[in-house]
Amino acid sequence: MKFSEKWLRELVNIPADREALLRRLTMAGLEVEDVELLGASLDGVVVGEIVAAAPHPDADRLQVCSVEAGLDAPLQIVCGAPNARVGLKAPLATVGATLPGGIQIKKAKLRGVESFGMLCSAKELGVDSDASGLMELPAEVRAGAPLTEALGLPDAAIEIGLTPNRSDCLGMWGLARDVAAQFDSALKIEPPPAVAVDSEASRDVRLDAGADCPRYLGRIVEGIDPSAPTPLWMAERLRRAGLRPISVVVDVTNYVMLETGQPLHAFDNDRLQGAITVRRAAEGEKLTLLDGNEVALTPEFLMIADASAPLAVAGIMGGQASSVTDATRNVFLESAHFAPTAISGRARKLGLHTDASHRFERGVDPELPLQALERASALLCELAGGRAGPRLGAERLEDLPKREVVALRRARLTRVLGLQIEGAAVRRILEALQCTVEGTEDGWRALPPSHRFDIEREEDLIEEVIRIHGYEHIPTHAPSGELALKADPEERLRPLDLGRQLASRDYQEALCMAFVNAELLQDWGLGTDTVALANPLSADLAVMRPSLLPGLIEALRRNRARQQARVRLFELGNTFRAGADAPVQTMELAMVACGSAHAEQWGQTARDVDFHDIKGDVESVLALCAAPRAWSFDAEALPHWLHPGRGARVLRDGEVAGYVGVLHPRLAAALDLETDVLVAQLQLETVLPRTLPHAQPVSRYPSVRRDLAVELPETVSWGAVDACVRGALGARLAQLLVFDRYSGKGLGDGRKSLAMGLILQDASRTLTDEDADQCVADALAALERDCMARLRG
Repeated sequence: MKFSEKWLRELVNIPADREALLRRLTMAGLEVEDVELLGASLDGVVVGEIVAAAPHPDADRLQVCSVEAGLDAPLQIVCGAPNARVGLKAPLATVGATLPGGIQIKKAKLRGVESFGMLCSAKELGVDSDASGLMELPAEVRAGAPLTEALGLPDAAIEIGLTPNRSDCLGMWGLARDVAAQFDSALKIEPPPAVAVDSEASRDVRLDAGADCPRYLGRIVEGIDPSAPTPLWMAERLRRAGLRPISVVVDVTNYVMLETGQPLHAFDNDRLQGAITVRRAAEGEKLTLLDGNEVALTPEFLMIADASAPLAVAGIMGGQASSVTDATRNVFLESAHFAPTAISGRARKLGLHTDASHRFERGVDPELPLQALERASALLCELAGGRAGPRLGAERLEDLPKREVVALRRARLTRVLGLQIEGAAVRRILEALQCTVEGTEDGWRALPPSHRFDIEREEDLIEEVIRIHGYEHIPTHAPSGELALKADPEERLRPLDLGRQLASRDYQEALCMAFVNAELLQDWGLGTDTVALANPLSADLAVMRPSLLPGLIEALRRNRARQQARVRLFELGNTFRAGADAPVQTMELAMVACGSAHAEQWGQTARDVDFHDIKGDVESVLALCAAPRAWSFDAEALPHWLHPGRGARVLRDGEVAGYVGVLHPRLAAALDLETDVLVAQLQLETVLPRTLPHAQPVSRYPSVRRDLAVELPETVSWGAVDACVRGALGARLAQLLVFDRYSGKGLGDGRKSLAMGLILQDASRTLTDEDADQCVADALAALERDCMARLRG
């Protein structure tokens, strides 16, 4: 929001200089972002009127002008501006003046002709950026008058940054109300009176989307003079707010928007047919906007239309076909209240950001349309000679925003702010903000004004009280007392422990975006039950990630594209799935690896990382749980993204805890990966529970080793063999290890041979040879029964 300081001071008494005003605005949450000083060094610059002009004898583009400057005789000025002409009034810098850019005006000769000053553009004076020609002043300005007097200078153009909840300060009235509350001073704003109706021009208005536009007002103003000049005071206020004057009709609507905060739009009434209708756009409906671009709309857009065609995208921009031109004599003024939800995000979808959409997206006072309409009607009649017709419109009062009383407790106010504010001061602040206040036993009840629809709860009132009272009054205390640190439970690992373990195994931690491309998830087969974002940053970040692996693989691809052949990454983070009532959030650990198994070196033969490498990394993580018997691996029911012959499920007590293996070749090809990529994914809630270690006495008796070789089907895994032998021997089996595997000649198809060592030990006595032989016999019987094994001869 950019505005003129002088304009603000005309609306409210401000008992402070500029520096104090700027500081107070910032401290009250209306942060001052920029201050542009205007007309601070214009001594010696007056209003000049060109009374005669002749071509320069030696320069085609120069004119020798005779300029009336309120002196005894006109001054001779040599000027090259394209708009210099007889009768023009423009700023004249006389000899001895110094312009804001440091230009000193001296008597000079231009191509042999003396010049006693300089006619100036707005840019040369530092009051605007226009350097296309001389700054044209209205005919009523007196020649010879100081320019600062004619333009209302010096002044300052102040720009403030507003948070989205303070849209009431996007107009001078709202800003003046807030400043009045800050300084406890008087407002000088009067509601505009109803304009005199001296025309019968009328048009029906219909609301077919009443919830989106519960109030639509309009008025026809006939017989305007489109060539009427915009008065200098209005043009200067527009310039200092960052808007360029265009024509009297456009300038009036822009000025009233800046003044009140209510956007308006003017249609050429002679181009309209039938009733004005507020409705949703039809699918594919097209409209050429004021900027010349044609847009195709969908039913999510709100439209203003007449009986024959669409006229405007409501709350964003009008259409070219019904726009006001230099030939417009009759104007239909629109002043409406649009619900923020009906406008929010629509301008961005069209690649636009307009003053109207900026305000309507954040919310506009529903009581402003009538006041803004009367103000704009009066200005058009005054400046362009129009005749106002009756007020037109339609309303749905049940859909207008409702104001609710908000309670403020004295004890809560003191507790939140940490200081005591007198009750009278609290009441004064709330009333200064135009709330209707009623005292209660424990505090106050306040009904916010219609323009402060952001005040909805007690915390909002507390914020308003301290904002006006002054944040600098909040006491500053150093924190005291000891912080009680909660100890991590011993029976549960920390995610940090898992990260440290993987870092020790040469993995690097990655932090990927929690949003992914929906098309990428289709390649992974993860496109179901996803959580789509309602307002994504881009199409590539439109879905919450259901797995960590797609993001990690993308990170791996980017590393390989930058000449990193060996990549080992892991990530700890949340994944998201659609739930019955709300998205379900799950913490996961994911790992990816490719390239050589070891960093480049001379002491070991180079080889690529394989399934057993990443399985070993996973097992090193699982070992932290201190529950080796709980974990197992199998190759059943693998996900689509995993290689069916080089992958495994990770199980804890028979429950699926994750997956490990090689990325499916089809997916690797779709992702343009030219090498095998090893991946692992674990559910943290399954991994983090840890078995606490218990001390066990060391047996005083020696162990006995017996070796056993059996032949069994290839389909029987070592995990099944291990479980079978341990189940058969119980506590006497201290350790079981496999030291040989053979398949091929001498064995049938689909058969293999496993040789294993049984380390036997008893805690109460020394085992005899008979005991050891019996253990071997028991193990062999169990393997024959459960694993279809037989002793290898």
